[in-house]
Amino acid sequence: MSFKDLRIVDNFYQTSAFFPMPTILISTIDDDGNTSVGSYSLCFPYYIAGKDYYAMLLECRNSSNTAQNILKRGKCALNFLEDDKNDFKEIVRLGFPGEASKDKMKDFKFHLEKGKMDGSRPLVISEAYQVFECSWVSELDGASEDYKRAGELEGLEPPYHDFNGITSKFGCHFILKIDKILMKEKYYNAIINGVRAKDFPRVPVDYGYRDSTHFWYTKFRRPHKEPIPAGKESDLQSVMYACNRADPEIKFTDDAAACLIRVPRIFLKAAINGCLDYAKEHNIKLITKDDMAIINDKRNKEKK
Repeated sequence: MSFKDLRIVDNFYQTSAFFPMPTILISTIDDDGNTSVGSYSLCFPYYIAGKDYYAMLLECRNSSNTAQNILKRGKCALNFLEDDKNDFKEIVRLGFPGEASKDKMKDFKFHLEKGKMDGSRPLVISEAYQVFECSWVSELDGASEDYKRAGELEGLEPPYHDFNGITSKFGCHFILKIDKILMKEKYYNAIINGVRAKDFPRVPVDYGYRDSTHFWYTKFRRPHKEPIPAGKESDLQSVMYACNRADPEIKFTDDAAACLIRVPRIFLKAAINGCLDYAKEHNIKLITKDDMAIINDKRNKEKK
């Protein structure tokens, strides 16, 4: 056996593993109505397809300023910053627990501005390359009454929820609906027009592991692209078969179906259904390559 059995302890992703994670700053609104910012890495995509909204999952201490503010007001913004040694030093400072929001924000290094959402929302960080403005979906898992337990900072007794709201004596999980994705123009243009290696933001990765004296992260390196392996693309015959059996009245020309060859098999049905929706909307019985160009253009405009 080439492995050793390592004991699993609290905060296992930091203490018992090397686990790659994002490094983000979360802005919320404190009790005085001001924007407060804290650092987090346990924040990941949650609902990614097939629902009427998209969501992130945040895991944090239920006594943190961020958790308390989300429990009370249900709004936050996830700010993604680029790799910079001085910025990371500030991120580490903002991630240290136990300090009141007003004291932590007194020496705040970054700049704040309004986002795109109306109403009472936390400010977003101007230096971020992208921001997700979010709302906590408190009704899931029966967590809508958890705001009543805000203010208890020494650990909470049961009952707990399974996956949303207060989930343990010291923990919280928040399912955060993404209301807006804000993107700096350079990276917005890259996504709309096609991303090249030089277009990627300089995204840092938190290693997860930390000892008693340091946090660790890896600096950005130019991304490497790898072509889809030969034979993994769907061949034209199988795509044509899938297209022409999807609806008894709507068919695809060969060159229209060829536009879907590079779509991974797992997503092919969804892509075909999107084409069929367009055809039905425009009373089209035969989808051509020109129609596919319009459909793709429509998708690009929806991204905008």
